[in-house]
Amino acid sequence: MLVVSRSAWAVFTAQGLGKHPAKHLWRNLVAVDLSFYKSYLVEEIREEARAEGRAEDVLLVLEQRGLDVSDDVRSRITGCADADVLRRWLARAVTVPKAEEIFAEE
Repeated sequence: MLVVSRSAWAVFTAQGLGKHPAKHLWRNLVAVDLSFYKSYLVEEIREEARAEGRAEDVLLVLEQRGLDVSDDVRSRITGCADADVLRRWLARAVTVPKAEEIFAEE
């Protein structure tokens, strides 16, 4: 008899949902329960959370410095899922004279 763990079922279900919108709901439901489990799904969820947090950090630094953050700048920052890019932008946010300049050298 084949025994499949709960974690494996969660991953199989996510894979089976493919690109269906329910996949995002499923991922949110199981994210906490899979925190101990190593899989592509868990790592993907963690990376998305890290990127989201870094985007918020970039915006916070810009706003705390009193810089005007346009809707275009805010959208570009929050739309970025690359943690390395967001890290560079965060470093630049500390010194740039205008929010738009965090994108320099891109």
